[in-house]
Amino acid sequence: MLGALVRVALLLSIGAIAVLAATHAVDKTVPLPFREYSGIEYRLGSIPLPPDYQEKTEWAFARLMYPGGWNDGYAGREDGDWHEGRCLWTQDFPRADRHFSLAVRRLTRISVRSVEQPVNLDDGDDVYNWPWLYAVQVGEWGITDAQARKLRDYLLRGGFFMADDFHGTVEWQVFQESMKRIFPDRQIVDIPDTDAIFHTVYDLSDRYQIVGAEHLGEGHKLDGFVARWRGIYDDKGRLMVAASFNSDIGDSWEWADTPEYPEKYSALGVRIGINYIVYAMTH
Repeated sequence: MLGALVRVALLLSIGAIAVLAATHAVDKTVPLPFREYSGIEYRLGSIPLPPDYQEKTEWAFARLMYPGGWNDGYAGREDGDWHEGRCLWTQDFPRADRHFSLAVRRLTRISVRSVEQPVNLDDGDDVYNWPWLYAVQVGEWGITDAQARKLRDYLLRGGFFMADDFHGTVEWQVFQESMKRIFPDRQIVDIPDTDAIFHTVYDLSDRYQIVGAEHLGEGHKLDGFVARWRGIYDDKGRLMVAASFNSDIGDSWEWADTPEYPEKYSALGVRIGINYIVYAMTH
């Protein structure tokens, strides 16, 4: 671990200019203020706000807000509409976001805010303020055509999208269809082990399926038996979309401090997330 920490420190101190400059690719506007929402699992106020929740930092956990799709597993159990929280996009929220943000602060020299930033693609140009964007359960989402166009533009301008926690045949079909609307001219491919994203901070050639807390007994969810690490590249070979198919990295962050949840999943989940962030901010 000490060697890994030294490597992170060297990378991010020597490459500080690159880290700061990486946001140039996404045209920035004035970011919207932090907004707090209730989640599916955690009601508003159940997790106290840390004192730095309004701090301006280099990076914040940007979580994508979106409407549910035709196979939304929370349909009928959600309160209100997706603009108000307490729906599909809030799975693991905000506990996963804040746990992972703390890990980024401890393991890197990136200036990190301790709270998440919910991002709605319909909110003008706000998405362009956030170089790294995360969405959970993208096999059940119902992203609109307008949102698909905005996400495409964001990614082509230099943004990075991490798609997580979707499993099995049906959810893959939903995700693949949505990606076709975002990038009709680009294929989803397996990310090779040699790609820089798996070696930017940690060497992660030896990856395994990260199982969610509710599925530890089965070892998988639905018919998602094998972990796949897939993505979409731009014309210059930069990875724009990284999808953790048949794994639940969000749970590995959410339950990182819970003795009953296997440490090996959280260890890999944190390392993958850090690699993705540093890649997004330097490529």
